[in-house]
Amino acid sequence: MSQKKSILLIYTGGTIGMFKGDDNSLKPFDFEKLTAEIPELNKFDIDLNAIAFKKPIDSSNMNPKTWLYLANLIGNHYQSYDGFVILHGSDTMAYTASALSFLLEDLCKPIILTGSQLPIGIRRTDAKENLITAIEIAATGNTPEVCVYFEYKLLRGNRTVKINAEHFEAFDSPNFPPLAEAGVQIKYHQKVNYKIGNPLKVHENMSSSVALLKLFPGISLEIVKSLFNSNCKGFVLETFGSGNASTNYEFLSAIESAINNGKIILNISQCLAGAVSQGLYETSSQLEKLGVISGKDMTTEAALTKMMFLLGQDLTVKELKRKLTNSLRGELT
Repeated sequence: MSQKKSILLIYTGGTIGMFKGDDNSLKPFDFEKLTAEIPELNKFDIDLNAIAFKKPIDSSNMNPKTWLYLANLIGNHYQSYDGFVILHGSDTMAYTASALSFLLEDLCKPIILTGSQLPIGIRRTDAKENLITAIEIAATGNTPEVCVYFEYKLLRGNRTVKINAEHFEAFDSPNFPPLAEAGVQIKYHQKVNYKIGNPLKVHENMSSSVALLKLFPGISLEIVKSLFNSNCKGFVLETFGSGNASTNYEFLSAIESAINNGKIILNISQCLAGAVSQGLYETSSQLEKLGVISGKDMTTEAALTKMMFLLGQDLTVKELKRKLTNSLRGELT
């Protein structure tokens, strides 16, 4: 007889854990209230337990300290559970999923982030389906990596972006197919990141010394120079198309100066889908020559959190650059 699977729900904050009280105001997470609103949870042949942040937060207030706390929380309960479902606000869910993928090395259990656009208890809420299916997927053990489940699709966490603030189909994975899709049956499509035999390693450090610079026609060179002259160690540069940028002498000089001063600059595309291909056009060949690193097809969320993660490790500049260009957790092709 197979042993009953055990799943831990972790409520960080967000709409999915809010309930309408008697006065019509939204009340915070209550596990008994959750199971009352979703009686289907009691029908699972699963040991389901839940814990919540002492002070649940809106996902807009997520930060590296919270990601480290969440990673350690999972690490502390890792041996006691077969999988984890994180209830999270949708606005920064892709950032948290990306960050956790890097912080949890040699993960071999599923961690599924999910949420909802409407609170539980609202007539048309999407919370029930998202939560029920996320738990079911976590219990199968078929996807032992950090994932996002939303509106019938299971996506690799560090490939996920939020694409819509109003529709239930809030997330997409433009450069990587879904890991699974839920219909009458849950169909699994992709092999996952999975290493057998290595114990989980929870990394303890991330750096906030990063900045995002999104280029646009007519961007002020003074702003560019000011940013590169700041104390930030790493920069994610969102460029046009397949990695193109202005060939203006002052702009390129600012980049050259920053790199000569030990700053790391990672080039990703502003486009939702596709990849950076430095050197394909003249407008990106100069970046390649100056030492700007190609982020290939990484999302902005993955690029930023990967930079934070690597800058928090004890790495040489050469090692950091090499790891940025290599796929650590399936975040780039």
